[in-house]
Parts: sequence; C-alpha cells; structure tokens
Amino acid sequence: MAKVLMKGNEAIAEAAIQAGCKYFFGYPITPQNEIPAYMAKRLPKVGGCFLQAESEVAAINMVYGAAGAGARVMTSSSSPGISLKQEGISYIAGAELPCLVVNIVRGGPGLGGIQPAQSDYFQATKGGGHGDYHLVVLAPSTIQEMVDLVTDGFDIADYYRNPVMILGDGMLGQMMEPVEFKERQARELPAKDWATTGYKGDRPRSIINSLFIDPQELEDHVQRLYKKYDEIKVKETRVECYNCEDAEIIVSAYGTTSRIIKSVIDLAAKEGIKVGLIRPITLWPFPSDTFRYWSEKEHVKAFLTVEMSMGQMVEDVTLSLEGRKPSHFYGRTGGMVPNPKDILNEIKKLRGEC
Repeated sequence: MAKVLMKGNEAIAEAAIQAGCKYFFGYPITPQNEIPAYMAKRLPKVGGCFLQAESEVAAINMVYGAAGAGARVMTSSSSPGISLKQEGISYIAGAELPCLVVNIVRGGPGLGGIQPAQSDYFQATKGGGHGDYHLVVLAPSTIQEMVDLVTDGFDIADYYRNPVMILGDGMLGQMMEPVEFKERQARELPAKDWATTGYKGDRPRSIINSLFIDPQELEDHVQRLYKKYDEIKVKETRVECYNCEDAEIIVSAYGTTSRIIKSVIDLAAKEGIKVGLIRPITLWPFPSDTFRYWSEKEHVKAFLTVEMSMGQMVEDVTLSLEGRKPSHFYGRTGGMVPNPKDILNEIKKLRGEC
C-alpha cells in the first residue's frame, strides 16, 4: 500500500477507523481538534457514529456505555479535557471495559498553553483518577508509530478488558509525515460474551458494574485486577534501545523528545562522546528491567532523563536504577522544546562529573 502524507491527529483517526472503531465521543480542545473533526467526516461514511458531547464528562460516560455493549470505541482530548474524563476512566477500568483514550498533551497546569508538553506523564501512568487501577499507556515517537499503536491499543484493550491510552503531544499531533496503513496480523481476541447486547434467556445476564458495597468483594476484585496487570507487565512491555552497546551516558526519553535525542547522539559522536538512548514505548508498564540491564554495564557511567516537563518519568528511571548508577534530569516545560545543543552541554557536564 502506498504511503500517504498525513497530520498526526488525522492519522490517529484513520487508523482507529481501519482498526474497526465505529464510535467516537468527544469534545473540542486544542491541539487535538483534528481527531474529532476527521471522525465527524469519516465515521458516518463507514456506518459509524460520531457524537460531539456537551462536555468531556459526558463524552467519557458515552464511551463507558458503548464499551459496555462490546463496541470498539474511542475518545480523545488534550490535558485539561483528560482531567475532566478521569472519573469516567476510573469507572471504565473498574468495570473492566476496553476502549482507547488519546491524549495529545499541551502545556499546563491549568489552561496552560497549546504548545507541546509531556507534563501529563504522572496523570497517565499513576492512575490519574481515584482508586487502584492502571491504564496501558503507549507513547509513539513518529506518525507511523502512532498509526501502528492505535491498532495495537485496541487489541490490547480488548484482550485484557482494560482501557488503553495513547500519550502523544501537540507536536506529534500537528506535524505531517508519510504513513502506511499496513495489513497486520490480527491478535486472537476472546469473545465479548460479557457485553450487554440484550438478554433473550439464552445465556446468563451480563452486568457491567464497578460498585462493590462489601469491602471483601471489592478487595477481591482489585486483587484480581492486579493479577491482570502483572500479566500485562510480562507480555506487553515495549522499549527501544538505541546505540547503547558502548555508551558512556544513556539518555532516557519518549515521544517527540526521543527524536531530539537521536540528533543529540549524532552531535555527540562527532565530538567522540558515546551516548545511547532508552526509549520507553509503554510508559505503563514501564520497562524497568531494561534500565536495570544497562545500569549493570561497566561502560555506562550515568543516566540522563530528558522530558518536556519539570521531571516526571525521571522518577521511574531512578527507581529502576536502584542506585546502581547516577540518575540526572534535564527538562523544558510550558511548551518549550529542548534544544539538541543544550542537551549535549548537559551530557558534557555529566561526563566531567563521572
């Protein structure tokens, strides 16, 4: 299939439709507006339903309903809008319903600005809403990877009956790159015999619920969820290691920032400095074992985490290293994008300290 030049947001929407998504409920907010705009045009043509809800709160509860009926359903928003959806996301996780949530992150806190940021990492990976639960969080770094991870995200959601989040940023959402919508080998998925598709007396009644009045029942339910999360950690953790084989300094970054780091690696090589990159593709589950592996290598002297935030993923990196090697941080925030030369200067400082 030929490649098509597409904006990131529009590529996400088309990938969702090609993955079998027939229902989209959302509300406009920059910089993700092209997703609902594209869905509004395309979904009715393929027999689907686009509905602009009266609010983000309404949209996520519509997702709850469609997911409960067994449909492939999706919503998208940007940072403050995702905050408004958090209660519903917690309900969806508690009720074990599959859906895809896309967050094209903008700067914050508050209304912040519309420029790209990565300051929603804590919200995405540490729950965000109330209670003990996890989303699977996928972090693409290219528009092609956005397309591929949308399909994977729906499959993961269906397989584990759990919401999945695509965490991008305003730059990925707005930039254009050539993408290919490839034929993919479908994952074998379980039947949705739990879905509320109508009771005709030919099967047990399906009940979708996240309310457990008895505390022992709720504890049993949450512990069962965490057994599922342990399985996800084993089977779904994804990471890219780039140029780490003889690196003195390993940089950790995800999404747009990881693309910048690959330019930094080239700049460093010209000055005889060996730099590697660990790029988590799943932010949850976090690839802790990969960081442990490289932290035990003698040639690696230190780790530097670079983020478009004041430092969030760096906490997971530091925990993963367990004190084996020094962990440092460099970040820009508020919509400011890290400059490759500034990052290289940080790396040079670290080499002087090692």
